[in-house]
Amino acid sequence: MSSLSDFLRRGLVPLAAALALAAFSIRPALAAPYDYTDNWYAGSAEAGWGANFTQTDNFIFGTLFIYGPEQPRGQPTWYTAQMTWDGQSQFVGGLYRTEGTYFANAWNPANSTNVQVGVASFTPSTTNNYQGTLSYTVNGVGTVTKAVTRLTLTPILIASNYIGGQSGSYSGCTSNASNSTYQEFFTLAVTQSGINVTLAFAYSRATTPLTCTLAGAVIQNGSIYRIPNATYQCSDGLNTTASVSNLRATPLGIEGQFSAGGVGGGCTESASFGGTLN
Repeated sequence: MSSLSDFLRRGLVPLAAALALAAFSIRPALAAPYDYTDNWYAGSAEAGWGANFTQTDNFIFGTLFIYGPEQPRGQPTWYTAQMTWDGQSQFVGGLYRTEGTYFANAWNPANSTNVQVGVASFTPSTTNNYQGTLSYTVNGVGTVTKAVTRLTLTPILIASNYIGGQSGSYSGCTSNASNSTYQEFFTLAVTQSGINVTLAFAYSRATTPLTCTLAGAVIQNGSIYRIPNATYQCSDGLNTTASVSNLRATPLGIEGQFSAGGVGGGCTESASFGGTLN
């Protein structure tokens, strides 16, 4: 696939679109591995226990719905965690207990307290973005450590038409000269029937048009989809399989990633793409 400079030199990309993709390509990426905003829980065996994460850049604000020591049932207890990415493997920060006015009464600020009672950490999985380990310590009480996963609520509709850009690379090629990066513009049509999803890309080229499809059964984890074994076919004769990950609806469109071997010359292709509703 052609580089952005190739497109510009041959006059194949409108200037505004080129500038938009160039700006996108130089925008600093999050230092944290991914956006972990979602509902998280410890599995169906502990239904009723969980955490909600809201992430902004390298900071996660977590709310934990857990229970106190009362018997036989613990009373709901309100904790929040304010965790910052440590630059290596986890988000870590203070754990706070918040108390306030009984909900049926008028709010009285004098009843509100927010006191740090310990520390909390969230360590994302190193192999995916939908699992991790949540640990929190309440001073004088103890430490709780749980394996957590994103909580899936309802299927998310991604079928629509989009326009956007793709940034990728070829690596591990037999010839070192084939190891390269590329940028493309596309229109994208996504169709969805039950768990089966097809992404049909039409890449913007003034010479030989190129269309590619990624298709397969999606697995949903919280707000994200993945297709572990997607067919990957292009009009230039490419016919292989790919792993699609981090596929999700955004407020204005869609984004995702894929990786595929067998794309020619011993290369592996890895790419990220994003588009707005068209």
